[in-house]
Amino acid sequence: MESIVGEEGVLARAPIGQAVDFILLGGPAIWAIAALSVVALALVLWKVWRLALLGAWAGGRRARRAVALWAQGLEDSAVQELQGRRTCRAVLILAAMEARRDLSLDDDGARAETQRVARNLIAQARSGLRPLELIATIAPLLGLLGTVLGMIAAFQALQEAGSQADPATLAGGIWEALLTTAAGMAVAIPASMALTWFESVVDRLRLEMEDAATRIFLRPVRQTAEPVVARVAG
Repeated sequence: MESIVGEEGVLARAPIGQAVDFILLGGPAIWAIAALSVVALALVLWKVWRLALLGAWAGGRRARRAVALWAQGLEDSAVQELQGRRTCRAVLILAAMEARRDLSLDDDGARAETQRVARNLIAQARSGLRPLELIATIAPLLGLLGTVLGMIAAFQALQEAGSQADPATLAGGIWEALLTTAAGMAVAIPASMALTWFESVVDRLRLEMEDAATRIFLRPVRQTAEPVVARVAG
């Protein structure tokens, strides 16, 4: 294994070698925790990309402008403002406008259609959060399991050694067993922080979408025979 010389001339393991030794000392629990860390990182990166596509950090200026045009009675201009937009705010507001302009739907039907679209959008925004929550929950439990198993093995070795037991051997077995607890917490803490952040982003999106949809339904729609604009796919 590759080594480097420290400042005092003592051979020190390279970072990659230290990581491999760390995993080997921890046993199967460390392997499971390492796999969870890779999955958690992939989920976090995918979720950031997914929320960016949904417009979580876009600001929603065009959506607010469309709602303002709708409030002024400029329905066609408001609809055109959102054409081709695929952010969650734009999709929901456009769905609410189209439902309001659809003469085949009464007020309750228009609200039900808007709520259906909103539920689908929120489900898309929340996708991936449950696996991240699961990782944040089971990572420390796996670490604790590895520690318990390591402590059992250490005390079994102490029992077999009998009166010739070396305290240093016991201490070495204990700190190796504690590695899994530290690894589990190292995975669970960032995963919990990312989960809390994503949930706050989704909650903010939900509130903004509810506010915009409510504003769409506050103004009575013009009773015209204008055709309903084709719904933009979410």
